[in-house]
Amino acid sequence: MATEDASAAAAAAAKPAPQLNIRAQITRTLTFANPGALKRYEKTPTIAVNINVDASKGGDEDYIVGLKIQANAKSEEEEVYSLSLDYAGVFNLTNVDQKMLEPILLVECPRLLFPFARRIIADVTRDGGYQPMMLDPVDFVALYRRELERRQTAQAADATVN
Repeated sequence: MATEDASAAAAAAAKPAPQLNIRAQITRTLTFANPGALKRYEKTPTIAVNINVDASKGGDEDYIVGLKIQANAKSEEEEVYSLSLDYAGVFNLTNVDQKMLEPILLVECPRLLFPFARRIIADVTRDGGYQPMMLDPVDFVALYRRELERRQTAQAADATVN
């Protein structure tokens, strides 16, 4: 038994450590519509924010992870501004266990991209004539869990239909 534990520990020690490297970060698209540009608003606009993450294979060990953020500001029923940012990173993953691949791509990679996307959004809204929109930190683990639940619900619904 002790020999098996020692050989398992030796095998784990011999296995190369997982690595995550950022090869590039890019703004794929950025739009900012500013219909309320020269108007004065009595009340602070209400802002609705939507965040999505996607990932795709980019090469042998490269993956492209996209962080899509949409924000719409309204004052009562009038649109003040709308913003859409698709910010992406190219990540190189080596020695990563296949079952850990999806959580890394949908949690850790967006977590690394988020501060840069947040800065772009703050700069664009400030340059548009408003208070910089400082997005609160995002719980990418919770977003990932919701996605897993959505998939399970969809699979259950498919199984019921078939």
